[in-house]
Amino acid sequence: MRMRFILYTPGFKLFVLAVLISCSPPSKEQSIASSPEPVDKEASSQTKALFRNLITIGDEGILFGHQDDLVYGVYWKDVPGRSDVKDASGSYPAVFGWDISKIGQRPFNIDSVNFEKMKNWIRRAYQMGGINTISWHIDNPVTGGDSWDNTPAVYSILPDGENHEWYIGKLDLFADFLNDLKVDGIQVPVIFRPFHEHTGNWFWWGRGNCTAEEYTALWQFTVNYLKNVKKIHNLLYAYSTDRFKSEEDYLEFYPGDDFVDVIAYDDYHSIKTLDDKPELIRQLTTIVKLAEEKGKIAALSESGFETIPVDDWWTTVLLEGLTSDTTARKISYCMMWRNAWPDHHYAPYEGHPSAADFRKFKEDPYMLFLDEVPIDMYK
Repeated sequence: MRMRFILYTPGFKLFVLAVLISCSPPSKEQSIASSPEPVDKEASSQTKALFRNLITIGDEGILFGHQDDLVYGVYWKDVPGRSDVKDASGSYPAVFGWDISKIGQRPFNIDSVNFEKMKNWIRRAYQMGGINTISWHIDNPVTGGDSWDNTPAVYSILPDGENHEWYIGKLDLFADFLNDLKVDGIQVPVIFRPFHEHTGNWFWWGRGNCTAEEYTALWQFTVNYLKNVKKIHNLLYAYSTDRFKSEEDYLEFYPGDDFVDVIAYDDYHSIKTLDDKPELIRQLTTIVKLAEEKGKIAALSESGFETIPVDDWWTTVLLEGLTSDTTARKISYCMMWRNAWPDHHYAPYEGHPSAADFRKFKEDPYMLFLDEVPIDMYK
């Protein structure tokens, strides 16, 4: 702010300059946050722009997201241009979520989304100005079970582990997938969110199923392999826990500032009633403060209230929880989970009892859907 004062108030220039000179040097945290960069120093210009813009957009509003939004909804599937969010609100979400589970095993992922079509939807979201984020419900390499088979397995895919080559093969498939995401010769930037919700124990990479040292080693290997070996330079890396008790709890498995771009967490628990508001704000405030200290993006990376059984939930609970605290509201985006069928959906559809309230939620100046994103996120 004082730099702006110097530029626009010439009569006070010498006085303010003297104040600046007499100030103590900025702390390490201030230096980091003043000029943040992605962990991949060779990231594409579009990826670097996305990183910068996601950090600053938290001062203007929260981008709204939805998993598999363009693919299917309640009562429909694969209808070009359709979206339950758009049907209910008049606009697409600003953030589009995807998952690459089962890549290389079959043509479609865990939620029956065809991988080749997924590439087209990701390209389309980018062309519309939206942001893409990819999670990975990767199968258990020890048992062959799904990601919810919590038999310990992280140790086995680390370097020198018996399934390390298996994991390398999976990363190679993912790299091929990413290299195919091009629009006019530009690789589409993606927020990659692997090994999420690890503060819970339901995934094989979760707490109790691996040590913090194993998790950290796996994360660091994954980032280094993708950016240094496979030369993938269109990724931002999101560290995303489930609920957490404290800052120390959140950071127990943290792989380090050199390996994380997004400080995030998933929360399906602290968003159901206003009684949950203090807990939601506590966790949001924690990740925002950490992100500001470290020069990272803050996000609520996955959330929602299944079937939205409260007609005015969007404005009376979620909006209130996301925006009422001046620190907590600085998250860059929040993403609701998918709309699969009538008893498993997290966004309203046309005719849903909460659709009218959802439109009020969208009309709030702090919630940003695709038609309200104030800048080109890739410039």
